Amino acid sequence: DITSKLTDGSLFKEIESGKFDDIFVGDYIKTTTNKKNIIWLIADLDNYLHSGFEDLTQHHATIIPAAPLINAQMNSTNTTAGGYAGSAMVGYEVGEDGKATANKKSEGGTLDTILSTYIEPDFGVSNASNDNTDHIIEYSNLLTNQIDKTMTNRFSTSGGASINATWYKRKLDLMSEVNVYGTIAWSSSGYDTGIDNCQYTIFKLKPDFINSYKTQALTYWLKDIVSSSRFSAVTGYRYSGTNSLSEYGIRPRFLIG
Repeated sequence: DITSKLTDGSLFKEIESGKFDDIFVGDYIKTTTNKKNIIWLIADLDNYLHSGFEDLTQHHATIIPAAPLINAQMNSTNTTAGGYAGSAMVGYEVGEDGKATANKKSEGGTLDTILSTYIEPDFGVSNASNDNTDHIIEYSNLLTNQIDKTMTNRFSTSGGASINATWYKRKLDLMSEVNVYGTIAWSSSGYDTGIDNCQYTIFKLKPDFINSYKTQALTYWLKDIVSSSRFSAVTGYRYSGTNSLSEYGIRPRFLIG
């Protein structure tokens, strides 16, 4: 339990030094934010260093919630048009050509709400150290923004796959199949993965954390396109799944430093 390090601000100093003194994968932080008790896990350390279109040089810890924060849909209709970037989860506008743009929808996405509601209050500024610094790191990530409904996918049918991706500035994203499993399961193409191409160390050390936490079975969305109608997901039945219209858990990741 390293909650005290968040409270006194030493957490960020230990990360910024790059030495990670007394910070280990699997350490956890407890917060109560907007009346919700959350356990945050250290999933990895410096695993995105020197990644992205704009080289990430800042030392960081990758944080995930132990369990999903809320339940929500990826889209309100049975489609993956616009890719992950154009989903209701991320919230970029989708043009008439079915391709997501660099413009945010006026209402944003579900992840924007999660960022402002549960993450920024605890990690945005270290009130304890009075440094007025936003400790949530902005990074560039390659997100799918277009699909082709006729492309063959891992269902081995011509039911659609991602065919394009572009760079976006991000502070919060869903994990990829590779982040979780260490390999792809239903991901439709290489465009799905982007910089999320390594399994988090926490899942190497504690594979049961993929599907559960303290006996609680976990069901949550991943960022990968599966077909023209389905996204990838981890299911409570403890297998690699897919879904479309269901409200699944949101278990995102972000970087602090």
